[in-house]
Amino acid sequence: MDKVPSRTSTDPEKNVDASSLGSDQPIVNDQLERIVWRKLDVWVLPIVSLFYLLSFLDRTNIGNAKVAGLMKDLKMTPQQYSIALTVTYVPYIVAELPSNLLLKIVGPSLMLPTMLTLWGIVTACQGTVKTYGGLLACRFFLGLLEGGVFPGLVLYLSFFYPRLRLQTRISAFFSAASISGAFGGIMAYGIVKLNGKSGHSGWQWIFIIEGVITIFVGLVSFFMMPDSPDHARFLTAEEKSYIKAKLKEDGAIAGDEADSFSWGEVAKGFLSPHVLIVGIVFFFSGVVLYSLAYFTPSIVQSLGYTAAKAQLMSVPPFSVAFVLSMVAAWISDRYQCRGAVTVFCSLLCIAGFGMFLGSTNHHVQYGSLFLAIPGTYAMAPAISTWNANNAAPHVRRATAIAIGFIMTNSGGILATWLLGALSPPPRYTKATKILLIFSVFMGFFSAINVFYLRAENKKKAEKRKSITRQEEEPGLGDKSAWFVYSL
Repeated sequence: MDKVPSRTSTDPEKNVDASSLGSDQPIVNDQLERIVWRKLDVWVLPIVSLFYLLSFLDRTNIGNAKVAGLMKDLKMTPQQYSIALTVTYVPYIVAELPSNLLLKIVGPSLMLPTMLTLWGIVTACQGTVKTYGGLLACRFFLGLLEGGVFPGLVLYLSFFYPRLRLQTRISAFFSAASISGAFGGIMAYGIVKLNGKSGHSGWQWIFIIEGVITIFVGLVSFFMMPDSPDHARFLTAEEKSYIKAKLKEDGAIAGDEADSFSWGEVAKGFLSPHVLIVGIVFFFSGVVLYSLAYFTPSIVQSLGYTAAKAQLMSVPPFSVAFVLSMVAAWISDRYQCRGAVTVFCSLLCIAGFGMFLGSTNHHVQYGSLFLAIPGTYAMAPAISTWNANNAAPHVRRATAIAIGFIMTNSGGILATWLLGALSPPPRYTKATKILLIFSVFMGFFSAINVFYLRAENKKKAEKRKSITRQEEEPGLGDKSAWFVYSL
């Protein structure tokens, strides 16, 4: 990646105060550098990770409930199951952009815990439904309340971390999705043993218990989430100033005027070529991700395992996905190679789906999940960070993040049908072919984006030779010659 020449202070005892925020001189303080990010990792990151774990768990636990008898008790057909999943995504997609635009206005400490608590209530209510219509109503409100969570959490982290530190943190909380896949299988295996207790089936207990856990965490989180570094009680005044200085130096914040709401900035987000290219990758990734998130227990069951054993056998691939996500994030942050990581992940998916399609051996097919699941789960945080890294100021970044997840969840709608009504078990032939093709497209468009961003960085480098930063038109955001795109 092109480096912008800068003057760097090496004095480890340098103090940073609010006056530093108006200076173009990069700020380095070795002592604060060690302290502030560690504090944020201890206080902010675990809450965000828990939010996303519960979000993904409560949205995808219907796959575990399906294996535990949901369809039989509600007399559902495969088509009706796919409709129930689709109903979740329509309000989910509609909610993403307005939710992200409102996040800073309402305040994350109020908006995110409220959403968490309410969707926990809806999740628990799924465990009381007696009819298919009741399930559809719950899935609709679940999607509406969860819609802003993932884009909101990515945007929320960008309030605290500079661009070059963001993927490791996004991967840390997105790895909660991998954990939820593993944790959900283990929990479901234990919970279904409550079948018949208090008149509820095992699948109903899955929803009730996991919903109650979400409600509890939501209520507690009202007292634990700071809106921004300025509102973080665990930071000193000097540490708050240092974080804001680093965010401004990085281009993550641009001052109150530049970061204020503007429909023009929303439009620029929709018109940015790199946002649209990554949006295509988000769509294909979403199809692959949610196909595996919703149907892995069913895929494993189709390989000859009992319903209970299928819950357990779905755990190991997601555990590998967690490890790979963290390793890929470290490499991506260390070497600034978001695009290379996404291409590598797409190759894992290609290999996995190729194995599943080309073999009838159940052991080989099960083994293919150890490539496809880690590949798609490691790719998601990479493209999420890539997208967030390359958009500024705040409103444009919020829009770009929302666009990415609108595309992801549009892919989720297709996923609900691919391995459901359109491609029957045990071979899932049509679905596997489509997922294989989409994996190729993920790598192809990721490579296109790398070439586009590299060309743009070269143009910016040439422009920096002819003008100074003070001479450049203000308010350009990521179009500024001093904003170097992450590759």
